[in-house]
Amino acid sequence: MKPLMLHGHERAITKIKYNREGDLLFSASKDKQPNVWYSLNGERLGTFDGHNGSVWCIDVNWDTTRFLSGSGDNTLRVWDCQTGKEIGQLKTNSSVRTCSFSYSSDLVVYSTDKALGYQCEMFIMDVRDVDAGMSQEDAICRIPITGPRISAILWGALDETIITGHEDGEINIWDARTGKKMNSIKGHKSQINDMQFNKDGTMFVTASKDNTAKLFDSESLMLLKTYKTERPVNSATISPILDHVVLGGGQDAMDVTTTSARQGKFDSRFFHLVFEEEFARLKGHFGPINSLVFHPNGRSYSTGGEDGYIRINTFDQSYFDFHFEY
Repeated sequence: MKPLMLHGHERAITKIKYNREGDLLFSASKDKQPNVWYSLNGERLGTFDGHNGSVWCIDVNWDTTRFLSGSGDNTLRVWDCQTGKEIGQLKTNSSVRTCSFSYSSDLVVYSTDKALGYQCEMFIMDVRDVDAGMSQEDAICRIPITGPRISAILWGALDETIITGHEDGEINIWDARTGKKMNSIKGHKSQINDMQFNKDGTMFVTASKDNTAKLFDSESLMLLKTYKTERPVNSATISPILDHVVLGGGQDAMDVTTTSARQGKFDSRFFHLVFEEEFARLKGHFGPINSLVFHPNGRSYSTGGEDGYIRINTFDQSYFDFHFEY
């Protein structure tokens, strides 16, 4: 397995995301410029210029026509994927921490940080006819979050619900129409850094600072599996074709300089989805892995690290020939 190394960012990667076909890989980092790459050869296709702060969250809609980015400069921006031009900009009271297109891509949900005297809030917007004049007042639904802030977000089935992961490890399901909380569980002991669905959206995996990743049922929030490590988990992703989960993490960014790459445990770690057993590790980054995603065809996966590099790892045939003994 020889990875493609993509280096177009000057600072730590915060999020990477494939489009639905998997031919493009979008990346965000603390250097203010989201990038888009060809996933086949790692060539950079372009950048989205305009943000004045770290970009914390990105998403792309299902037909790759619109791109969404939320930043520490207190804006959420909608871009045209074809031209890279900004279509609309929404000013917020504090940093935009999470954002996501609904499956139909008519709606967008985003959440802001608790800062500058403002509460953490979640907004649902209609972005079908978005323009430069959009503002927070246009929101269909505005939900104040009284507890700890939202750190990860997903749309539920049929765009009817929203699943949120919080700083204190809580997971909530909200009704997207009324904004009412429908279900709530204490999923982790510490902050949830990432949540990703499996291929059909029936389950999702969470990655947390409490050194575990967990698999939950999307409707009932029932805990199905737990994957334990000895370091904080920053991101976790589920293979679309095999029963595999990959976790990535390491220690907090501020502790990075004190450990070597060998001790830092900055490996991608492969677990069996059902048996919860670790069966492989893959080294590569010189710092914690901040974001992990599987390619939609399951034949490769990508990692984005604190070192500013993105690595696209294509699996050898031996990976698909390997069968778990049971």
